[in-house]
Amino acid sequence: MICIGHRGASGYAPENTLAAFKLAVTMHCPWIELDVYAVEGELLVIHDDTLERTTNGHGRVMQTSLATLRSLDAGNGQQIPTLSEVIEQIDHRAGINIELKGEHTALPVNRLLNDYLSRGWQADEFMLSSFDHEELKLGEPAFERGVLFDRASKDYFKTTAALGAYSLNVSMRLVKPALVEEAHRRGLKVFVYTVNEADDIQRMRDFGVDGIFCNYPDRVG
Repeated sequence: MICIGHRGASGYAPENTLAAFKLAVTMHCPWIELDVYAVEGELLVIHDDTLERTTNGHGRVMQTSLATLRSLDAGNGQQIPTLSEVIEQIDHRAGINIELKGEHTALPVNRLLNDYLSRGWQADEFMLSSFDHEELKLGEPAFERGVLFDRASKDYFKTTAALGAYSLNVSMRLVKPALVEEAHRRGLKVFVYTVNEADDIQRMRDFGVDGIFCNYPDRVG
């Protein structure tokens, strides 16, 4: 069972910042997860569609200028990073799971990642995921797709099949051994969010899930 650093090592450093991603890599996390919005042609790494929770700004991400967003404090003096900045910092030391958060993110992400492929990066160093399955459908087929669900659905496997998904990414409260077994039978990986406590980490291991999104990568042996 692998650890995917949820917004980096976000239990120890401000989420979705270069500090959090650097720490996750230092903790030998094989993958990190982040969230992107496309703003004025730039891909910014931030989770919420509003600014108040994670920055000293106010209002909506998509209604704020790029210059203003880049001037904000995202915690401990950290800036909201661009996706390019994160990729350059990771520098092949971990895989990057890119969650498409805002509308119209898939195509600019495709363009950026294809540029990195042309510079020697490998497609298997990246993964795309989203709750917005229509946006995820636009993701470049070269990159594995993780289909996110936050509620029980009878269409888990219909959706993953339609998207040619690599993984089923589900909330911990939805995970049952039977779901994991069926996903594996269909050739899917199962990645579970957000799993931070020792007993939950062990339970997911016992269930046979393939990976967990965790804010504390050092807790996952």
